[in-house]
This record gives sequence, C-alpha cells and structure tokens, in this order.
Amino acid sequence: MLFPKKVKHRKWQVGRKHPEKLQRPDTRGITVSFGAYGLKATSQSRVRSNQIEAARRVISRTLGKTGKIWIRIFPDKPITKKPAEVGMGKGKGDPDHFVFEVRPGRVLFEIDGVSEDVAREAFRKATAKLPIKARFVTREETTA
Repeated sequence: MLFPKKVKHRKWQVGRKHPEKLQRPDTRGITVSFGAYGLKATSQSRVRSNQIEAARRVISRTLGKTGKIWIRIFPDKPITKKPAEVGMGKGKGDPDHFVFEVRPGRVLFEIDGVSEDVAREAFRKATAKLPIKARFVTREETTA
C-alpha cells in the first residue's frame, strides 16, 4: 500500500468541510499527461491507500504483460482514529490510515500501450474498487 516514507507532522487538523468548495472542480492534475487513456473523477471523496492499491492490481491484471500504468494520486493525508470503547477526551487518536482527497476533474490513473477497449474494461473494473464516480477519457479529450 502507498503511504509516505516520512512526514513532517504525524497528525493533521481536520480542515474545512464546506460542501460547495468540495464539489468545486480541481484545477491541477486534470489532463492526461503520460498515457493515452485516463480515469477521471466526476465526484468527490476520500480515497484510501488500500483502495488505490486494489484498483492498481485490477488494472495490471486486466492489462497483462502489455501496457504501462501511471498512478496520478498519492495518499499523504493521515486520518486518526481512537480505539474502540475509549471515552471522550484524552487527546487525539493515533494515525490509522492515509487518504487522498479527490475532487471532480482529477485524473486518477493513466494507461498506455494497449487498445482502447482493453483500457475501457480495465478502468471499468478499477472504478468498482473506488468510492467515487469516474469516467474514461483519452489524451485528445483532455488537451482540447
């Protein structure tokens, strides 16, 4: 699974949760830059590192030995959790897992070196492993 080697701060503050700002489209990472086909998010969610790994595995198994995969997101935000049946207070919980906060428009994965129908099938299977809605895009669509 993906997680940072070293972090400056073990625990992050929660941050704002304004629903309008979360639905605002992303401005970075919105074009297919490396491969020929991409998987672009159309909804907003937190994607955990194990979900990214599950999607990567299903893509690589669908492609077989051909093709190349790029993962365009990295989970670097720590999420803390207190143990079960622990009372209120006594500080913040320990880091439990890492997430990446996806906003609409972000390209999550890219593929190159395979036909379009194989790439579509790989991304269809990968979308089932992720907690977001996503669509298939090509390099021509995003650069135009």
